[in-house]
Amino acid sequence: MFTGIVTARGRVLERQARGADARLRIQWPEPVPGLLNPGDSVAVGGVCLTALEISDQVFSADLSAETLECTSLGRLRVGDPVNLEPALKASDRLGGHFVTGHVDGLGRLESRVAGDGSEVLVFAVPKALARYLAPKGSVTVDGVSLTVNRAGDESFEVTLIPHTLEVTTLGDLVPGDEVNLEVDLLARYLERLLQARREN
Repeated sequence: MFTGIVTARGRVLERQARGADARLRIQWPEPVPGLLNPGDSVAVGGVCLTALEISDQVFSADLSAETLECTSLGRLRVGDPVNLEPALKASDRLGGHFVTGHVDGLGRLESRVAGDGSEVLVFAVPKALARYLAPKGSVTVDGVSLTVNRAGDESFEVTLIPHTLEVTTLGDLVPGDEVNLEVDLLARYLERLLQARREN
């Protein structure tokens, strides 16, 4: 479980093909031992992965063919930056919202408009996911917990403050870039409960 509060901006050091799968070596900006242990969950670009081969400022993680196909991690190249967040501890503050790291689908940046420090970004979203988005609700974009300003049938709008633009990869996005999306977990469960109630 994660919160969508990115704690570090890492970088892909190496990508190894392993048949249909792949292994990434990722650099953390501070020493990894103490942050992660082998087998721990870590969110990389909003995708829950398992940390392996931990040493100094580097850890490895395996990506299945499914992950490569269904998330933006399949397009990562050596040198690309990634948002990083270790799994939530029971004693941690919940600064964002409940995030599982299970990507629901890919979105695409349509536009970004600069304001007085902040920027407004509009993302295209698959219609099947748009119904889970609501104004003032939560959405996770590349592992970053954000508040939805406006939600349409196939798009949504968020505002990024200067801090978010600086410390996450969202500040690097250009129109056309794909992003990993995870909708609010509570919205999914609510839909399922309402569906079961209608069927009974």
